[in-house]
Amino acid sequence: MRYRLISLLGPTALLLGLVLLAIHPLLWLVGTWFDPAYDSYGLWMAALTFGLLLWSASSPLQTADSSRTSGWVLLLSTALARLLGQWLGINILGAAALAVDVYAVGLLLGLERRARPLSPGWLAVLFAFALPLERILQRGFGFVLQQLSAAGACAALKLGAAPVECQGIQLQWNQQIVLVDLPCSGTRGLLLLLLLYIVLAVLTRPSWGRAAVGALLALAAATLGNSLRIVALAAGLAHREALGGIDVFAEPWHGAIGLIALMLSALPLLAWARGTVPAAPSAVAGSSAFQPFAIKPLAGLAFLAACAGIIALPSRPIDVAHALPSPQLPDRIAVFPAQSGALTDKERLYFTRYGGGAARAAYGPYGLLIVATSAPLRHLHAPEECLTGVGHTVRYLGQTGSPIPSAIYQSIDPQGQVWRVAVTYVSERGEWTTHVAEAIWRWLQAPGVTWRMIERIAPWELPAGAAETFDVAVWQALDLTLLSPSATHPQPLLPVKL
Repeated sequence: MRYRLISLLGPTALLLGLVLLAIHPLLWLVGTWFDPAYDSYGLWMAALTFGLLLWSASSPLQTADSSRTSGWVLLLSTALARLLGQWLGINILGAAALAVDVYAVGLLLGLERRARPLSPGWLAVLFAFALPLERILQRGFGFVLQQLSAAGACAALKLGAAPVECQGIQLQWNQQIVLVDLPCSGTRGLLLLLLLYIVLAVLTRPSWGRAAVGALLALAAATLGNSLRIVALAAGLAHREALGGIDVFAEPWHGAIGLIALMLSALPLLAWARGTVPAAPSAVAGSSAFQPFAIKPLAGLAFLAACAGIIALPSRPIDVAHALPSPQLPDRIAVFPAQSGALTDKERLYFTRYGGGAARAAYGPYGLLIVATSAPLRHLHAPEECLTGVGHTVRYLGQTGSPIPSAIYQSIDPQGQVWRVAVTYVSERGEWTTHVAEAIWRWLQAPGVTWRMIERIAPWELPAGAAETFDVAVWQALDLTLLSPSATHPQPLLPVKL
């Protein structure tokens, strides 16, 4: 009995160490599922992952265990990823290691050798969708996807008889000007098609070659499907009278067009999955028992101590902006004197830890917030992220090209007050954009350049002209000069938006 207890000490210590490493990333990940700022569907992805895992694991093993050691090696290797995540202060890195944990657990349970077999590797990729991937994809690659969607829609419209003029993300067709706004980049559609592809791969367990074909097919279908959706919206706008006055940008038409485009995009993937599904492995006598693993007590205790040291390690984030003084706000804008507003304790702590600076003030009925940073990947956030996190209901309305190019949002605070929020991002080199994704893209090309988010807030009931006049006064007071609108920054008449 004593020998058995000692033999269990090593495995128990190893498991405790793994749990210790997973607690913080798991708590952060679960927090993103319920934080409205992330708008995440991660809870459903995690539920789907573990539902499939239990469905397969509840069936009997068919062949002898050959991957138990590999599973434990993978679990041990995730300790390094969590070490980096803790040290660099990047929560997503530690959370991504949870997907490797899922793969290791799938190997330990022998999912590929069950009567209802699944691919442990593809199941791990499915769990990765529990991370806030849409936000990451939108911030990191939204600008590129926007350009691809506009180019695809332009090429499709040129197949018709009507002349088409394409300038960057602006399309002019049938005397209508359409702007492919950033939300129309197709990020969500791309993720949904990739999700379908991965679920099919979990079930069919494709070979490497077949999997590569499926991945390319999913990417192509997502790009073409989003371009098709934009073409349909443009055609509906151009032929509105012929359609009986239907506004294709209003619901349910806007959502229905997107759903139809998504369903058409899914057809090639369903055809790809119709290939022969690998047969379940044949049962081998005496192979259904799952053997416990063995590890020496001292090795297990050493691993547990190392895990405790990892979670106690102070973070040293690499994407910290250099120290910046708080932006100096004008003492007066137009006829309104400044009434300084204080940052919250959370905001002060954030800028103290990660650098950058922020300042806010009220000018009569208007509000002004400026955030300055040389690390926009961490600091800059769109209003739907920040305001939603404090209880606002935020809706993106599109972007204006004049007098000050801005992304426009409608925000309803917890007390029911409705606000107009206008945001523009300006670099110290004079570059400007209305979306975080483009600011990040341009910053990656010139790291170290300081960017400022200039956010103006006005009561919704004020005339739009009054808010625009205040915007111009802000630019004059800040002595800002914008680059002239170009093909990349057209003056839109009607943005195509999700």
